[in-house]
Formats: sequence, C-alpha cells, structure tokens
Amino acid sequence: MTVGDRVVASGLEDLQRGLMTLDRVVVAFSGGADSALLARVAHDTLGTERVRAITAVSPSLAGDQLADAAALAGEWGLRWTTVETHEMESAAYRVNDAHRCAHCKDALMDILEPIAGAEGATVLLGVNADDLTDHRPGQVAAEARGARFPLAEAGLTKADVRALSRHLGLRTWDKPAAACLASRVPYGTEVTVSVLSAVERAEAALQRLGFDDLRLRHYGDTARIEVPLDRLADVLEARRKVVEAVRAAGYLYVTLDLEGLRSGNLNQALDDG
Repeated sequence: MTVGDRVVASGLEDLQRGLMTLDRVVVAFSGGADSALLARVAHDTLGTERVRAITAVSPSLAGDQLADAAALAGEWGLRWTTVETHEMESAAYRVNDAHRCAHCKDALMDILEPIAGAEGATVLLGVNADDLTDHRPGQVAAEARGARFPLAEAGLTKADVRALSRHLGLRTWDKPAAACLASRVPYGTEVTVSVLSAVERAEAALQRLGFDDLRLRHYGDTARIEVPLDRLADVLEARRKVVEAVRAAGYLYVTLDLEGLRSGNLNQALDDG
C-alpha cells in the first residue's frame, strides 16, 4: 500500500467512525462530489434504513443537478427524496447581501429539522475542511441549528474528497464543483427567478458546447464567463457559438474573465469592502 493509499484509508476510517457515533442521519444531498461521498459512505456504513438523503429543490438548483442527484440515488440504492425549500419567499434572501447563504441554510434547516426529528436523526451537510476557510455564513447558520459536517470533522479537504471518491469508484470523484445558481449573482444584486433562470439557461448552453467546468456571473445584461485557464483559448476558438448561446439566454454582452475560474470569487468584493 502506498503512502497515498494509507492516507485515503485513514480518512475513510475517520469518516466512518464519526458517522457511527451519529447512528441515524439525514444527508443534504445535492449530488456534488462532497455530498455524494458523504451520502454513499453513510449509506455503506450505517445501512439504508438509518440514512436518508434529501435533495432540496428550489429555483437556485439547476435542473441537470437535480437529474444527476436522482440518478446517483438510484444507482446507489439510497433512501432518497426531494423537498421544496422556500428561500425565494424571504426578502432577506432576495436582497442578496453578504448573509444570503445564511438565509438559504435557515430555509433548508426549516425543512430538514422536522424530518430528522421524526427519525431521531442528525442533519449532515457535505462541508469539507477547505470550506471552513472561506466566507460561508450558511455553514455558521446550519451549525447553530445542530447540523454536522462529518467530512470537515474527519479533516478531509476537497482534494481528499476527490481522492477518496476515486478510491471507492464513485463517478463523482472528478465532477466539477457546482454551487447554487445564486452564487453567480454579485452581492447587492437582487436574486430573482428570472435572473436564476437566465444563468441556468446560459450555463446549460455552454455545457452543451463542451465547457463542463464553468461559472457564468450575472451583471445585469452582461455575462462574465469563467472557465479554467487552460480552457480560455477554447472559448475564444468557439467565440461565435459561445456568444450566440449566451445571448439566447437573454444577455446583451458576453465577456470572458482572463483570471479564469475561481470558486467563490465574488467574496472578493467583501474583502475589498
């Protein structure tokens, strides 16, 4: 066994031990790499009847993410359901200030807490150790209401999550990160269903062109495309199709961010402020 294999095995053991102390759990399951690993290991460790995976459905969840969450649940035999969350009904959420994610997680916990309570379970979120270093008010809000973060508690970073997922043969090991659609909207710009819909349509069109790992940031009638640095030239090569795709979603101006894809980079405005 290599050093890397031993590290992966140790991380898995730490995660399993933490889950066994919880006994029964409700996993917030978006289908991304983090929540997928958490749900699968919980399922394999605790058994189907003690693990419930729940996908929260709202305008901020892209349709293809919901479809893949459903597919994963079916492939792995998860006890899976969807619930509707109502963060869009909150003016505090729609105003989109630095605490937007806290209002979102409160809306999620409003739904998950009664479900977990009925099953004598603990709510789990797929938060990894790297997430703890960023501006994540949603994590604070969820933790204050009793949610646990087993990945972070086991010390698993994003790289660890991917390595462990690959070790377990999960197809999510290299799945691009896919934060909620509201994360594409700069702080101070109101979050509306029409804005989220435009972002979703534009990103889906770009994904059909082969750009799986991307963010489209919404600035009114201007779209700012972020892709990894090694894909910048590909966007320029497909410039005409890219422009047509984004304009078809309702944007007038299409720009390419030369700094490339940076997860959570809209938080820079908070630091600059």
